[in-house]
Amino acid sequence: MKEALIAVDFGGGSGRVIAGTIVGGHLTLDEVYRFNNRRVTLAGTMYWDFPALYADMIEGLRRAAVKYRLRSVAVDTWGVDFGLIDGAGNLICNPVCYRDTAVNGLSDEYFSGHSRSSHYAEAGIQVMDINTIYRLIAYKKNRPDMLSIARHLLFMPDLFSFYLTGVPDCEYSIASTSELIEAETRQWNYRLIESLGLDRDMFPPIVMPGTVRGKIQPDVMRQIGIDYDVDVIAVGSHDTASAVYAAMSSEKDPDTTAYLSSGTWSLLGVETDMPVLTEQARLGGFTNEGGVGGKIRLLQNITGLWILQELVSGWKNSGEDVSYPELVGMARSSSYDEVIDVDDPVFVNTTDMSAEITGYCSRHGKPLPLTKGDMARCVMLSLADRYRKGIETLDSMLPRPLKKLRIIGGGSKNQLLNELTAAATGLEVVAGPAEATAIGNILLQGVATGLIDDPAGVTIAD
Repeated sequence: MKEALIAVDFGGGSGRVIAGTIVGGHLTLDEVYRFNNRRVTLAGTMYWDFPALYADMIEGLRRAAVKYRLRSVAVDTWGVDFGLIDGAGNLICNPVCYRDTAVNGLSDEYFSGHSRSSHYAEAGIQVMDINTIYRLIAYKKNRPDMLSIARHLLFMPDLFSFYLTGVPDCEYSIASTSELIEAETRQWNYRLIESLGLDRDMFPPIVMPGTVRGKIQPDVMRQIGIDYDVDVIAVGSHDTASAVYAAMSSEKDPDTTAYLSSGTWSLLGVETDMPVLTEQARLGGFTNEGGVGGKIRLLQNITGLWILQELVSGWKNSGEDVSYPELVGMARSSSYDEVIDVDDPVFVNTTDMSAEITGYCSRHGKPLPLTKGDMARCVMLSLADRYRKGIETLDSMLPRPLKKLRIIGGGSKNQLLNELTAAATGLEVVAGPAEATAIGNILLQGVATGLIDDPAGVTIAD
């Protein structure tokens, strides 16, 4: 039986358990299980269904164990969201989704009495209502009962790993999305935490990517059908951190190469050795998130394919099912040439994306997109234009101008968007790998377990 490294990759819409085998310097991926993820609204609060996701993870590990001998397991997810557990290890409530509206306006409320510049000089994180700090402020105001019994705060990948190992800790890259880390020290900002009235002991030790978190517990071993020890590894557990690790490990000139993780969110940035905490970076909307090897991912969070996804979902609900390849074809045939501000808050959480786009164009005196192709082309042009603006700001902060943009993630398969991005930015655009997150997750497991020395020497099998 082949030995495999197992990546558990949770996205906002689905999750996957992927086995990676590395033989003769070649990495082969095998998606052994895919499952849905969904947001559930109860009594006005939007949650993630953590028990269902955990059960799907266990099922995926069980299926993987039938085909492979498991060498290690690592979990990555989206950022900012977390769960609270009590002293007995019980989940106090399902993690609340970052799109839940209880945090709306809390960042402005907080900074009515605090300096944005001083805060950025410590945290280095782009202020967004969805960040962990504002969810905790909301809990402090509305659910102090939960905080009073919480023993540990664990971000989503840390929470899954805790129930695999019994070890509570927080991985650096995911913790950095909270706005509660000191960017330069890569450790908790306890002064800030205590100023919010939070218990500093609720925040577990931070571990760096590549750390062995622990071994799968005996009860979990029985559930997945194994009788041997398996390490659980802290990788770049913020999915973008793993994706960037995969994309940048083999770059010959990383100092002039930007990355664009193209998915529900577009994350545009570069890797640096130290955070950039200048006022220019703050005003440019840049965030300093943690990466593998102590690196900083200097990036912008941009509303990405979410808009297209919601368009397709809305049409499907209306009985007009359109595939993404068909939609790209329609957009290629369209002559629509207006752009919208993809970061406008009206596009963040809506039940009718078509109506929001039409309304935006009407309010701003733009011709209305009349067809599905017009809508799709408008969104793609707008994304490409937004990437151009981000690249121009990056160039103004870097010692050498950017020459190349590597697009990774599912959006790298959208050839029309790639072409529009190349035209808008003037950069060489290279697409792929589409499976960058899983590849980065597995490559770092390989390094951590001693299976490989240098990820740059590993090729990805077709």
